[in-house]
Amino acid sequence: MKVLVTGASGFIGGAIQLALQKAGHEVVPIARRYGINFNEMLQPEQWLPHLAGVDVVINAVGIIAETRGQSFENLHTRAPLALFKASEQQGIKRVIQISALGVDEQAFAAYQLSKKSADDGLKASSLDWFILRPSLVYGAGGSSDAMFRRLAALPIISLPGGGQQCIQPVSVQDVVATVMHCLTAEPTQQVIDVVGPQAYTLETWLQALRAQQGKKPAMTISIPWSLIMLTAQLGHKLIPVLHPDNMRMLEKGNTADVQGLAKFLGRMPHALGQAA
Repeated sequence: MKVLVTGASGFIGGAIQLALQKAGHEVVPIARRYGINFNEMLQPEQWLPHLAGVDVVINAVGIIAETRGQSFENLHTRAPLALFKASEQQGIKRVIQISALGVDEQAFAAYQLSKKSADDGLKASSLDWFILRPSLVYGAGGSSDAMFRRLAALPIISLPGGGQQCIQPVSVQDVVATVMHCLTAEPTQQVIDVVGPQAYTLETWLQALRAQQGKKPAMTISIPWSLIMLTAQLGHKLIPVLHPDNMRMLEKGNTADVQGLAKFLGRMPHALGQAA
């Protein structure tokens, strides 16, 4: 197959591109590294030259925080919708959209709502689509994973609100395996929550990452949410990922039933430390 992959230089997009190439597929990579700025691809006609001969489109672009020149509206909504429209015009049927867990009717943050607009547009199209909603994705090369592993390695771990927020991390290998199965799976027009086999609290996740590094459990201290939110209000302009919305998403938690993914893959996703 000839497969167009957006975000091909990113953590998830890059892993997808590698898996496609190993499987013998031809990849059309879309990223600044390849001379294409997704942030500026806002009209369907801009996409048409890149879609010639393409069988499947995979959109793996995503940012967790806005920066100067990179907005949720452009990257999560306008450019994907233009790509989906161009895919319809080009006669490409199958589109795989990498969304995020929590992008549903309870979405409240600008990050989530911008993803939801693209998801809703794809659902309303004539395309054969899959919308994948990963939880926190871990694996070599992931910036979030690296941040959590650095936090886990500290001698004393600071935990927002006591660290009892629920998360369900999934390995990047399982995200890639889900995408690869979507290339040929039937029926299409499915929304799939892509989560790991086990839910953790933030505290137990950090301690599990610490154990992977051969370290004993760390002492923890609880940081009040009021202080976390004040720090986010003051610090997010210097460190965008600290945006208050991101803190609210963390506070809400991020879990789902793993059985849907297990049924789709024909197996359970891998646990932390389990070989793929």
